[in-house]
Amino acid sequence: MSLRARINTPEEHGSRGEDGHLVASYRAKLLEEIDLAEMSSLAAADRRARLERVLGHIISREGPVLSTVERSQLIRRVVDEALGLGILEPLLEDASITEIMVNGPDAIFVERGGRVEQLPLRFVSADQLMQTIERIVSTVNRRVDESNPMVDARLPSGERVNVIIPPLSLTGPTLTIRRFPRSFTLQELIAFGSLDEHMVFLLAGLVQAKFNIIVSGATGTGKTTLLNALSALIPEHERIITIEDSAELQLQQSHVVRLESRPPNVEGKGQVTIRDLVRNSLRMRPDRIVVGEVRGGESLDMLQAMSTGHDGSLATVHANSAEDALTRLQTLASMSDVEVPFVALHDQINSAVDVIVQLTRFADGARRITEVALLDSHGGEPYRLATAARFTAQPMTADGRVYGTFDYFPLPRRTADRLYMAGQPIPQAFGVAHSTDQLATREAR
Repeated sequence: MSLRARINTPEEHGSRGEDGHLVASYRAKLLEEIDLAEMSSLAAADRRARLERVLGHIISREGPVLSTVERSQLIRRVVDEALGLGILEPLLEDASITEIMVNGPDAIFVERGGRVEQLPLRFVSADQLMQTIERIVSTVNRRVDESNPMVDARLPSGERVNVIIPPLSLTGPTLTIRRFPRSFTLQELIAFGSLDEHMVFLLAGLVQAKFNIIVSGATGTGKTTLLNALSALIPEHERIITIEDSAELQLQQSHVVRLESRPPNVEGKGQVTIRDLVRNSLRMRPDRIVVGEVRGGESLDMLQAMSTGHDGSLATVHANSAEDALTRLQTLASMSDVEVPFVALHDQINSAVDVIVQLTRFADGARRITEVALLDSHGGEPYRLATAARFTAQPMTADGRVYGTFDYFPLPRRTADRLYMAGQPIPQAFGVAHSTDQLATREAR
């Protein structure tokens, strides 16, 4: 969208009446004063600074008489409407907000610290909200209308965006913005209570010994955050290929190739799927493949890669338990255009998957690893999971917090032998099971 079109867009902040007309009036005056050709050549930060300076001169020259705070607020609002996303701009700058949810023009919610709250903000109308949505999707060459009412996009700063509009959304245009997560280290996750030192010791050995690890959990449990932290344990010299729908992983190693899928353009062409990228990554001589999330037929390609020499791969999947993760992987793999019997898929998963790390978000907003499960079955055997670590939660306290303890169990002999052969020490807190009876195992579907 051109600079003139952006500034001319008839949007107003969440206020109504005279306040909104004041914003619109100064937006028009700003357009009259600026040199559009010059503005277009400036970087985003310089463009904002220039607009704020010009608008400040206009207000000083023409009034109204405002306090310092009111003047700053008016300048911020006019420039936000001209270049940014209006009332959403301050929310995007608030580092404590992890999700922004707009349920129609009159209901704006945010998530802070794992808790959702409604804000006293609103769009003037559904039309104004639609204009904000169109501004977002136009930056990625997408469109949203009745023939294409659902769109995924990404802001230039990295935030993931989902849009759904009427007639599918009965509450009006709906916008969900998921903030680009900051990268946390395992030590920081320990401080948050997500896991403890014993679990880190085990996970470090599993990653460095090139076990294939699936991080499982529901939406918002911190799967990508944990995946990013675990990837920091991969040795520096290895070639890593990351594959994501929206690039969020922030690996620090020097030999990293980042791949991102691409949706179809406005003509419905040019789509590149996660599956396309997984297949292509196998031709890129990877030491490790890290998939941000498997959600379709690409899981079959991922499983085949894991079981044919690409050990040490990591991926996430949406599931509510370790058992559900195995079932979901099998279901997703069956969605491939290659018809593979369920029995063969079962055998493939037993051969490919080594570890499932299950994450849960509790009622107080805390995100924790609730289980580290080792797949101890072979070939066509029923899935057999051996729990290595588990978080046992206690009832919520009066202050609204959920506490609990991390418990540890002996490792299967096969796991211990593989750690030993890779030069990784056996964590003392776990030990090694000398018989099947000593394992905390159970069969999954």
